[in-house]
Amino acid sequence: MSIKSDAIWAASPTTTRGSPTPLSSDSKGERIAYASNKSIFVRSIDDPSICKQYTQHTAPTTVARFSPSGFYVASGDVTGSVRVWDALGAENTKGDYHIIAGRINDIAWDGDSQRIIAVGDGKERFGHCITADSGNSVGEISGHSGQINCVSIRQQRPLRAATGSDDTSLCFFHGAPFKFNTSVRGKHDKFIYGTQFSPDGSQLVSVGSDRKIWLYDGKTGEAIRSIGDGEHKGSIFGVSWAKDGKKLVTCSGDQTVKVWDTEAGKCTQTWRMGGEDGVSIQDQQVGVTWPAGRDDGLIISVDLEGNLNYFQEGKDKPIRVVAGHQKAVTAASYLPDSKSLWTGSYDGRARSWDLGSGVAHLVDGEMHSNYVSGISASPGEGRTYSIGWDDTLRTIDASQRSFTGGSVKTDGQPKGVAVANVAGKAHTLVATASGISVYADGVEVTKQKLPAPPTCIAALGEMAAVGSDDKKVRLFKTGTAVSFDSMTELTDATSPVSCLAFSPDGSHLAVGLSNGKIFVYNNSSSSWVLETNRWSAHTARVTCLAWSPDSKKAVSGALDTNVLVWSLADPGKRVRALNAHKEGVGGVVWAEEGKVISCGADAAVKVWKVDGVP
Repeated sequence: MSIKSDAIWAASPTTTRGSPTPLSSDSKGERIAYASNKSIFVRSIDDPSICKQYTQHTAPTTVARFSPSGFYVASGDVTGSVRVWDALGAENTKGDYHIIAGRINDIAWDGDSQRIIAVGDGKERFGHCITADSGNSVGEISGHSGQINCVSIRQQRPLRAATGSDDTSLCFFHGAPFKFNTSVRGKHDKFIYGTQFSPDGSQLVSVGSDRKIWLYDGKTGEAIRSIGDGEHKGSIFGVSWAKDGKKLVTCSGDQTVKVWDTEAGKCTQTWRMGGEDGVSIQDQQVGVTWPAGRDDGLIISVDLEGNLNYFQEGKDKPIRVVAGHQKAVTAASYLPDSKSLWTGSYDGRARSWDLGSGVAHLVDGEMHSNYVSGISASPGEGRTYSIGWDDTLRTIDASQRSFTGGSVKTDGQPKGVAVANVAGKAHTLVATASGISVYADGVEVTKQKLPAPPTCIAALGEMAAVGSDDKKVRLFKTGTAVSFDSMTELTDATSPVSCLAFSPDGSHLAVGLSNGKIFVYNNSSSSWVLETNRWSAHTARVTCLAWSPDSKKAVSGALDTNVLVWSLADPGKRVRALNAHKEGVGGVVWAEEGKVISCGADAAVKVWKVDGVP
């Protein structure tokens, strides 16, 4: 019996409006690294489903940078901590260093992969230079009166470093050890957001919220000239050099990514995201990298929604868009018809995932404005239903990957959603504090009051099960007016009910509780009888349950971060994926025999291979 990680479908980069989002690519142009929530993700550029997640930070992460050797990554978080770790193997942390008393905004490596400069918004200082293996000080970062947003180190000797700040100045350092040399003022008149030395070290570029691009001498720090004045219509959030050092790329809040010929000082190509007839905030481009080691002219930018946009020189539109969730995934459902996973997140976003490629697709149309509290797929109908804390029920057309038919206002904040089959027709059940509302084709057809406010709901065929805070599960048939006398009540629970799941053949009902226990009921004798209460290895509220296609096994997820697989044949045993999702599991599905998929508060989706469970 075992459960092993089979794939990680990474979360999208965390972005903040009006701030740059650093992207880093390795020297071979094979991988990209970025910060997302409290994790760092390192993923393949050509196959984004190949991914590694680093979870040792205890606070929201802000930046990740590959060492020139490609063997290590240095990452920072909002507390001023910088961690150096193995980019290839397991989560081996080489060093954990506290740099400043505040947020880390950027990190740079020297050409030997030995020294690191980390900068940000500190109290006593705004940055520091250390050795990567021991954390020893090898210089001071001084000369600024405001937070430092960006840093770059020249990869050749003599070593040079440059930092850009909110105080509009660019400071130049000689090393090593790094010491302040000059301060370039008067070139930028607003915040400096990005700076980078060219690959050969001959030039340095800086960009900022004043929409200017300045070039400097890479050895002396002397300003040479400004290019592209007036081309960008919004703040420039990122800049990256091509490997030949003759071109660079910038990204801006005006929704554009531009390639520049530095010798001619002209823009050679522009990509504009979003519609031409208006400004979409989500299409603002807040980070960019030009992966070295590639000859295909590939450029990757990130927009405010966290989508990674792949551009290629000479092509008018992105050749690929890699989507995902930025916030905690709070609901998931599987649609066997299309072999697709449907997920909803804390910020109201919905995504469709292709199980073969591990690629996420955006769901078009008007989505929820906040927390998605439930998603339920309707096999055979080709639809998926979602509920959110904007008090609406919405319908997704699976084939079109879009919300359709508008939203339906619910009676209150929805707690759960399920799809029942009444007389051969799909009916959507939504649980709110006032009871159960049943909808057909987006129209409410009946209501069912309950003795206690429901917390979760499940359905199979005409049968529905509702859990509540009074520690009871109530079963009834949908489509009929039900009196309280005709409801079947299951009263064995020792804690409020948090989730429910019917087995595909209808023979079993799994009941997850807020104290971490799971009770399983059997319907084989025409009445629901407790079969086992031994599924009790979770230490916190069970948030999600799903049965295997053969109805003999089940998978559960909980706030204790663990994913557990259970068997009816041997209730006392289980297989565990510990710390599956940092800060809790939000949804699980059993996609096919031997394959379990989970998602959680780290905004990632993970595939697990399950073997040997009877």
